[in-house]
Amino acid sequence: MKNVVITAWSFIFDHEASPLRHIPDFGVRHMVFQLLGWMWAISFALAIGSYVFLAVSLIGHAILIGAAAITVATYSAAAHRPDVFRALAR
Repeated sequence: MKNVVITAWSFIFDHEASPLRHIPDFGVRHMVFQLLGWMWAISFALAIGSYVFLAVSLIGHAILIGAAAITVATYSAAAHRPDVFRALAR
């Protein structure tokens, strides 16, 4: 069961495991990922029938997706261009 949950989570939220991995441009991949997040936030807000939660849901999703994107970008930069972080070591 644990592997099923991890695999499902990765398929949805990991840009290297989901079908979004086929989009070569990282910026476009992030934009599509963010648009999907906004779409789901709006869908859930409409599904529960309350517009009050729409703004909170949109902001919350934007923060979480942005944090995930920053983390992925940081990991990618550390793996492919570690010299970018030399200025932080000073």
